[in-house]
Amino acid sequence: MLSTKIKASTEQAHQSLEGKVVRRLKAIRGNKDYADLLKYFYAYFKGLEAAVAPYITPEVLADYSNRRHADHLKTDIIKLGADDQDLPTVHIPKITNPVQAMGALYVMEGSVMGGPYIVQMLAKGGVTEGVSFFNGYGAETGRMWSGFVDALNRIAPTEEQEHQAIEKANETFSNFAAMFDVAEAV
Repeated sequence: MLSTKIKASTEQAHQSLEGKVVRRLKAIRGNKDYADLLKYFYAYFKGLEAAVAPYITPEVLADYSNRRHADHLKTDIIKLGADDQDLPTVHIPKITNPVQAMGALYVMEGSVMGGPYIVQMLAKGGVTEGVSFFNGYGAETGRMWSGFVDALNRIAPTEEQEHQAIEKANETFSNFAAMFDVAEAV
C-alpha cells in the first residue's frame, strides 16, 4: 500500500522538518513570534495548494473542498494581530499529475496529525489564540485522515506511480524544511 510505503520512505525528510519546526516552536515567546512562524506555513501551504489544485478533482479526493486550507492559517495570523504581508520565499515542487499532487498533499494532510501537540506546546508558552489550523478537523480528524489515506492508496496502482508520489512527498518535506534553514541563517 502506498500509505505504508510513503510513510517509511519519507521518514528522514519528515523528521528533519519536524525538528526545525519544534525548535521554532520552542523559541516562541508570544503572539508575534507565533504569527511569524505561521507565515512560513501560510506561504508554503498557499503555494502548494495552488500547485495541487488542478489535479485534486472530486474523483481523486471527493471531500477536498471540505479540508482545511491555507486560508485557516491566514485567519490565525490576522487573529494574532499580524498581517499576511512580507511572506517568506517558497520553492514549491513542480506538480504535473494527480499522483504527484497526492504525494504533496500527504505532507499537508499529515500535518493535521501533529497539530494537537503543537497546540499543547503553544499553550505551555502562553499562546492560546490563532490555533484553528493546528486544531485540524477536531473530532473528525481520524475520519478525515482515513479518507485521505484511502484516496492515496487508490491513486497509485503501479510501482512507478508510487515512486512519483513518494518523490513528491520527499520534495515537499525537504523544500518546506529549507525555508527554516534560510530563516535560521538570517
